[in-house]
Amino acid sequence: AQRSADAAKEIKSLIHASVERVEQGTALVDKAGATMTDVVASIRRVTDIVGEISAASSEQSAGVAQVGEAVMQMDQATQQNAALVEQSAAAADSLKMQAQQLVEAVAVFRLSPADASEGPTLARPRQRPALAAA
Repeated sequence: AQRSADAAKEIKSLIHASVERVEQGTALVDKAGATMTDVVASIRRVTDIVGEISAASSEQSAGVAQVGEAVMQMDQATQQNAALVEQSAAAADSLKMQAQQLVEAVAVFRLSPADASEGPTLARPRQRPALAAA
């Protein structure tokens, strides 16, 4: 009977130790579950941040492309303006030459105050300067 009592006490002690270990295991599983929940939440936050970074990068890339297009348009406009400036300079030179020719052509006419009412008279033609050989 003593052995049975000792065995019963030992079984009771083992059961008690097993219950404590199961409780500790349950606590560890609960803690691991909470940690896994935190990890999942952190992964979701990282995923959201990566998505935001990706969207911002796409927007920035589109902005850079627009800036590049604007720079190309400005370059084209600058080249067109340069061509127009060259054309304007050539036209100004041509107008200057035509004005000089007109001055020379009109220089042959002289009006005296007394003859102003009768119309222009032909004056002696002025000699044109000789052109230098190019």
